[in-house]
Amino acid sequence: MTGALAVARETVTGRLLMPSVASPRGMAGGEDEIAAGEAALGKLDYDAAFKHFDKATKLDAKNAIAFFGKAESALGIPTVEADDIVGWYRKAIELEPDNAQFHEAIASLCMDLGRFNEAEQAYNKAAELDKDNAPFYYSEFAVHYRTKAPVVMEQFLDDKTKDMIAQKSLNYLLKALSMDREEAKRLL
Repeated sequence: MTGALAVARETVTGRLLMPSVASPRGMAGGEDEIAAGEAALGKLDYDAAFKHFDKATKLDAKNAIAFFGKAESALGIPTVEADDIVGWYRKAIELEPDNAQFHEAIASLCMDLGRFNEAEQAYNKAAELDKDNAPFYYSEFAVHYRTKAPVVMEQFLDDKTKDMIAQKSLNYLLKALSMDREEAKRLL
């Protein structure tokens, strides 16, 4: 699925590390490397960023930001395997399970890789953790699922499967709008 991973790699610039994702535990041991990695990511120097975040993970194996940064910067490096990137996102989530941004990032990558069930679970978890932005996560899943699932499932795509994809997407869009089916029918 190198094509799907290429799409994911193109979206990394929209999710550069921000101070708001910093771990409340601080970044002792790898703080300088994380700062250098964030600076390199800001300049879209993925190789340099990756090296800094990789070093930070070795200096502090319990730093979620280091693993998240490693995954984010790896999206910009074509030679890094998708499963490795997923693994680094999972490690960040393991270390800091209440960070909605981590869940959204892995959800987006899984969506691009055609791992729709994993993506759905991660978007739902992000929405659960960040209720103020839940509509964003639901609508992102709905739109991406509607556009990407038919491509990935092309060989199995009959009318029933098309309908299933459309129904699931519509259900998530309604959820994003806090609207039930009956209200949507009435309005349409």
